[in-house]
Amino acid sequence: MEEKTYVDDIDRSVYDIKNDEKDSFRLQEGLTPEIVERISKEKGDPTWMQEFRLQSLQTYNQMEMPNWGPSIEGLDMEHIVTYVRPNTRMTAKWSEVPTDIKDTFERLGIPEAERTSLAGVGAQYDSELVYHNVRKEVAEQGVIYTDLESALHGEYAAMIQKHFMKLVTPKDHKFAALHGAVWSGGSFVYVPPKVSVTIPLQSYFRLNAPGAGQFEHTLIIVDEGAELHFIEGCSAPKYNVANLHAGCVELYVKKNAKLRYSTIENWSKNMYNLNTKRAVVEEGGTIEWVSGSFGSHVSYLYPMSILKGKGARAEFTGITFAGKGQNLDTGAKVVHSAPDTSSFINTKSISKDGGISTFRSSVTVTKNATNSKSAVSCQSLMLDDISRSDTIPAMDIRTKDANIGHEAKIGRISDEAIFYLMSRGISEEDAKAMIVSGFADNVSKELPLEYAVEMNNLIQLEMKGSIG
Repeated sequence: MEEKTYVDDIDRSVYDIKNDEKDSFRLQEGLTPEIVERISKEKGDPTWMQEFRLQSLQTYNQMEMPNWGPSIEGLDMEHIVTYVRPNTRMTAKWSEVPTDIKDTFERLGIPEAERTSLAGVGAQYDSELVYHNVRKEVAEQGVIYTDLESALHGEYAAMIQKHFMKLVTPKDHKFAALHGAVWSGGSFVYVPPKVSVTIPLQSYFRLNAPGAGQFEHTLIIVDEGAELHFIEGCSAPKYNVANLHAGCVELYVKKNAKLRYSTIENWSKNMYNLNTKRAVVEEGGTIEWVSGSFGSHVSYLYPMSILKGKGARAEFTGITFAGKGQNLDTGAKVVHSAPDTSSFINTKSISKDGGISTFRSSVTVTKNATNSKSAVSCQSLMLDDISRSDTIPAMDIRTKDANIGHEAKIGRISDEAIFYLMSRGISEEDAKAMIVSGFADNVSKELPLEYAVEMNNLIQLEMKGSIG
C-alpha cells in the first residue's frame, strides 16, 4: 500500500486560486502626484486626507530605501499598480458578493468561520473591501466595526482624523510614507468603555491582481476597561512578477483595556511584505500580539508596543517559516516609557532549503520606566546546512531600576530525533514535520482553533519542499 503523505491530505493550491481580472478600475503603474490625486478622487476623500496623501508622497520621494535588511532591489515602484478596484461595491450581504470573489473566500473558509466562531468579518479583495458585517448582538453593545473609508465620512470622521497615522507617521520610514500616499481599504474598530467582545472580529486581505500593491489601513481603539480579540488573515496567489504589501496597523489600548491581535500571513513567494504595525498602551492596559509569517519573498515586519501608562503590559508571540527563495526579517519592538511596565517577546523561526530567517528585537526602557521588566526569548531551527538563521537583539536601558533579560538559541533539527521516529515506522518527512510542529506548538496554542489548524497545515506542506 502506498504511503499517504501530507500532500494527499492538504492541497496548498487553495491559496493559489487566481481569478480573471475583471476589475472595473485599475490605475496605471507607477507613483506620481497625478496617480495619488486620482486615488483620492475615486474615494471622495475629505480635503485634509487629500492634502495628507500628497504630503506623504513628497515625504516618500525625499526618503531613502532601507539598506540594512534583506535586499528589495527586485521591487520597482515604476511597475507596481497602487490601486485596483474590483468590479463590485462593498455589501453586508454575502449573497451579493460576485460569484468569483465569493468562491475564492468560500474556499479560504471565511464565511464558515464567520458563521461558527466570529463576531464580525471584513473581507478585502485587491484595493477595496467587498464585504463587511458585524453580528447584531455585538453592534447592540455599541461596538463599531466598519470599513475605514465609511468611517472617514460618517459620524466617526473626527475620531479618524485625530488618530489616523499618528502612531505610525509618514516620516517613520519610506514605506510608511508610501502607505500614507496610496492607502486604500482596511477596517475601523471602536470598542466602548467596559465592553467585552467575547468572540473575535476578523479581517481577511486577499490580493488577486499580479504586479499590484495592497495598502490597507487598520485602526482599532479599545476604550477604558474594554476587551477585544482581532484576527487578521492574508494570502495571495503566486505570480512571476513582484507584488507589494505595505499596509499599516494602528492600535490604541486605553486604561485597563486589553487587545489581542492575531495574524497569519500566508502571502505568495513573489510578495514584498513591508507592513508596519504599532500599538500604544495606557495605564494598566495590555496588548498581546500573535503572529505567524509563512509567505512572501522578502519581509520586514516588527510590530511595536509603546507602553505609555503605568503598569501597561505587552506580549509578543511569533513564528516565522522561511523556505527556498525567502528572506524573512521579522521581530518585535517595545518601548517602556512608564513605571511598572512589563513585556515578553517569545519567537521561533524555522528555515529550510536555503531560506533566510532573521530575528530582530528592540527593547527601550526610558529613565521614567522604573521597576519595569522585559524578557526576550528567540529560538531558531535550521532544517539543513544551506539555510541561515540570525538573531539581532538591541536593548537601550536608561534606568538601573529595571529587570531585563535576553535568551537566544539557534540549532539544527536533531538527526537522533528523526532516527528515533523513523525507527517507530514514521517516514522521514513526517518525522521532520512532527518535530517542527512540536517546535511551533506554543505559538499554535495562542491562535484561534481554525488558525492553529491552518498554521500546522502550512508547516506540514512546507516540509514537502517544492510545494507552495
